[in-house]
Amino acid sequence: MPHEATVTFRFYEELNDFLAPGHRKRDFTRPCVPGATVKHMIEALGVPHTEVELVLVNGESVGFGRVLHVGDRVAVYPVFEAFDVASLVRVRARPLRATRFLADAHLGGLARLLRMAGFDTLCENAWRDEEIVRRALAERRVVLTRDRALLMRRELTHGCYVHAQEPFRQAREILDRLDLRRAARPFTRCLVCNAPLRRIDTADVPASVPPGVRARHDRFAACQGCGRVYWEGTHWKRMQDRLDALLGA
Repeated sequence: MPHEATVTFRFYEELNDFLAPGHRKRDFTRPCVPGATVKHMIEALGVPHTEVELVLVNGESVGFGRVLHVGDRVAVYPVFEAFDVASLVRVRARPLRATRFLADAHLGGLARLLRMAGFDTLCENAWRDEEIVRRALAERRVVLTRDRALLMRRELTHGCYVHAQEPFRQAREILDRLDLRRAARPFTRCLVCNAPLRRIDTADVPASVPPGVRARHDRFAACQGCGRVYWEGTHWKRMQDRLDALLGA
């Protein structure tokens, strides 16, 4: 029978959070069955493939399908959209340049903050994992989740494991990781349904908006999806303060 191959691994930066404590921030060896690929071993060690941007085997950039052999040294790096790695072989065929998100049902607070900052972010409580993956692939969205098993689904190409547990810290984590602050377009999306907002004249404000509000304000926006109307009242000022804290350096 063929012998298992012993391979040396090293994971970098936040990928260490997925590893057993004894494997973090250091070289370690693991046996690999014959024919084991880079992707198989990375996920066997607990790291979702969607968290990985670059893999070097013996110093050479490789894809997930590279079969491992005796004595190979594998270095695994996380997604780093802020850096130029164009000269290397990324493990995905192409990055997502128009950043759109799909947050799972447990990240509703994060989805609301990302929408407030102007990022196209879907979030539906009723969607099962299969629907999340299907929508993410069809609409080229980055899946946001704290479910490691979801990110390990073979067909999924882009996803982020959210480490923080509180929505504001979760939003800062995503903005930092993907270097998105300059792409923010605050108050351009509906906080409820995610559709774009459009400016409307005071004369076009629906009767459902209280007369006092229409008298005190002259800037209104309407959702192109659900029809909700937004204006710059006291609640807007609180949201603006929250956004300033979120988008600040």
